[in-house]
Amino acid sequence: MKPVFAAIFLLCLVFSSSLFEVTMAASGFCDSKCSVRCSKAGIKDRCLKYCGICCEKCKCVPSGTYGNKHECPCYRDMKNSKGKPKCP
Repeated sequence: MKPVFAAIFLLCLVFSSSLFEVTMAASGFCDSKCSVRCSKAGIKDRCLKYCGICCEKCKCVPSGTYGNKHECPCYRDMKNSKGKPKCP
């Protein structure tokens, strides 16, 4: 019975490490895209925060520093609690 539990444990460990790599890769993608998007923002830390939230959820960031939201409808359509655009 112990070898079965050891095999299941190792399988779970391998799966979780591969999932962690995918998450880290997505985070690197968002960091680089959001740093470009927010490069000219007046309040850079706030822009990076909300851009990161939107990127993680939508898996895309529009090109350029402003506009071009038609490239990523999910990013374009996210709203805050007041009904205004959430993503910079």
